[in-house]
Amino acid sequence: MRSTRFDVRHQPPPLTPMEDPHLADRLKRTIATGVPQQRAYEGPGQTDDGWRVQDYDGVAGGETRIQPVTAQAIDHPTPLPFGGLISGEDGHFHDPGQRPRKGGPAASGAADHDHPVHLDPLACAHVNAEKRWCGVRPGQGPGIGTLAGMSTAPVRVRFAPSPTGMFHVGGARSALYNWAVARQSGGKFVLRIEDTDAARNKPEWIDGIISALASIGISETDSDFEGPFFQSQNADRHREAAQQLYAEGKAYYCDCTREQLQERTGSQHLGYDGFCRDRGLGYAEGRALRFRTPDEGETVVVDLIRGEPAFPNSAIEDFVIARGDGSPVFLIANVVDDLDEGITEVIRGEEHLSNTPKQQLLWEALGAKPPVWAHLPVIVNEKRQKLSKRRDKVALEDYLAEGYLPEAMANYLMLLGWGPGDDLEIRPYEELEQMFRVSDVNTSPAFFDVKKLTAFNGEYIRALPEEKFIEACQRWLREPYATWRPEAFDTGVFAQLAPLAQTRIAVLSEITKYVDWVFLDDAPEDEASWTKAMKPGAEEIIKDARERYAAATWDADSLKTVLEEVAAAHGLKLGKAQAPVRVAVTGRTVGLPLFESLEVLGRERTLARLDAALAKLAG
Repeated sequence: MRSTRFDVRHQPPPLTPMEDPHLADRLKRTIATGVPQQRAYEGPGQTDDGWRVQDYDGVAGGETRIQPVTAQAIDHPTPLPFGGLISGEDGHFHDPGQRPRKGGPAASGAADHDHPVHLDPLACAHVNAEKRWCGVRPGQGPGIGTLAGMSTAPVRVRFAPSPTGMFHVGGARSALYNWAVARQSGGKFVLRIEDTDAARNKPEWIDGIISALASIGISETDSDFEGPFFQSQNADRHREAAQQLYAEGKAYYCDCTREQLQERTGSQHLGYDGFCRDRGLGYAEGRALRFRTPDEGETVVVDLIRGEPAFPNSAIEDFVIARGDGSPVFLIANVVDDLDEGITEVIRGEEHLSNTPKQQLLWEALGAKPPVWAHLPVIVNEKRQKLSKRRDKVALEDYLAEGYLPEAMANYLMLLGWGPGDDLEIRPYEELEQMFRVSDVNTSPAFFDVKKLTAFNGEYIRALPEEKFIEACQRWLREPYATWRPEAFDTGVFAQLAPLAQTRIAVLSEITKYVDWVFLDDAPEDEASWTKAMKPGAEEIIKDARERYAAATWDADSLKTVLEEVAAAHGLKLGKAQAPVRVAVTGRTVGLPLFESLEVLGRERTLARLDAALAKLAG
C-alpha cells in the first residue's frame, strides 16, 4: 500500500472536514509511531510525477480545513503541520528551528522555484518531529528525511475483556471506540479474551461477550473483525518473553518476601527496593522474576487523549513479570499478545494508565516500538462515583433485557466522553463512526445518565416502522412478562393498540402494562390509581357514563362526545370526568388514549367493567 501522492499542477477545492475528518489523528499517529498512516482522501491529481503541496492550516489545533497551494504561488514562508514551513523561494520544507530565507538549505535534488515540489504531508509531520526537513524534485528521488513512497501500516486495535461476568457498559463503550477507529481507517478490530484467571472464567461469559458485541453492531462475521484469540493459548510465548528479558539482563530473580521488604523499608506501602538486583540469583521455586526499570530519566507516554504524560523512572519499582511458580503476570502477557497480534493502537479505560509506563518499558525492552495509547475517561453515576457492578446497573445485557434497543445503546455509549461537535446527538451509528475522532475524547469523567439514555431509547422506539415495533415487543407479550392467559392474547387487537403505545413507551418492557388490561378478564388492580381517581362524585360520573355508553355509537369520537356531555352535566372538564372511567376500565390513571382504548375493548366488556367498579364503590 503506497502513501498518498498529490500533484501541484491540479487545484481541487479545499477539503472539508467530512472529506478528511481524521487528518489530525493520523498526523499524531505518524509522529508517535514513525510510520505514515494511510489517508482516507483519494482526491484528483495523484500522479507519479509530482505531489500537490498543501498548507494544512492549524492542524495541530484540531482544524481540518485544507487549503491547496503551489510552490510557484507562495510569496512568503507557509506553515505546515506542527510548525514546519514550505518556502516558495526554494520549495523546501524547513525545520521549525531554522529561519526561512531565500535560497535556503538545499535538499538532495532540491526543487527549483518553477518546478513542482514532492511533499508527503504525513512524512513532513514525521521529519519535523525528528528535527529534519524533506523535499525533492521530479525524477531525482526523495530528499533526506522524507518518508515518500513508504508503505502505510494498517491500524490494528484490540478489545481485550476478561470472561468473568456480564458485559460492562464501559467495556461496550471502549469496544465501540476501537471499532470506529478500525473501520474508519480500513484497519482491524482484534478481540482477545484474557482468560488466564481460570478460577473466575466461565465459557458462558465468553459467549456473552461475543453476543453482546454483536448486539451493538460488532460482529465476528465482519471482515474488519479478527478473533477471538485467547490469552491462555499464548502462555508459552509469555514465558519465552520473560526468559528473553532475563537472558538479556533486563530482568532478575528475587526471593524477597513481603515481610522482609516491610522490615527493610519500615512501611507496608512502599514499593520494592531493588534488594535482589545485583545478587545474581537464578531460577528456583518461589523466586519471582522482576523487570529492571531504568534508574534515571522518564517514560513518556504518547496518548492521543491526554497528551504526553511523563512518569519518572525512579518512581517505577522493579515490577514482577513472572510469579514464583514461573507463570507470567498480566503485564507481560498483555504486551506479548499485543506484539504478536500487531496492535498499533491501544484504546482503553483510564484505570489502565498507571500500568502504561511499565508496559511501554516492556515493549521497548523486547525491541519493539510501543503502540499509540488512548485512555478513555472513567464512567460515573449520578453521585459522580465510578460505575460499580456491586452498586449500579452496569451490564449491557441487563439494559437490553429491559427493552433498550441496541441501536440506542450504541448511540448513547458513543457519546460518553465524546461528542460530534453539534447539537445533534441522536444519529445513526454509521454517521457517528465516520465523525468520531479519538483525539477529541474528553478527559473529564463521563456521566452515565440513565434518564438521558431512556430518552434516547424512546426516540429510537418512536422511529421504528410499525411492523418492526410490533416485532420488537413480542418478548414482553409472552410469559413470564405477560400476566394474562396465553390464549387470551389477540395479535389483531395488539396491532390496533401498537401505534398508540409506540408514542408513549420509553423502553420496550413498558408495553406489558400499557396493554394488559385488554387481554385480562378483569381490569388490573392498582390501589394507588383507584384511590386517586375514585373521589366523591366518581360513582355518579361512572353511572351516567355507563347509561349513555349502553346506547352510544361505538367509535372513539362518539365515545369522547358522550363523556364530554357527562362532564358538562356535572360541571367538570373532560379530564376530571374521564379519570374514574379510565381506572374502572383499564385499572390505571395513566395509559393509552381512553376513547381509542374503549373502542378496541368493545361495548360489552366496557360496560361489564363499569358495572364492576360501581359494585366495588357500593360495597
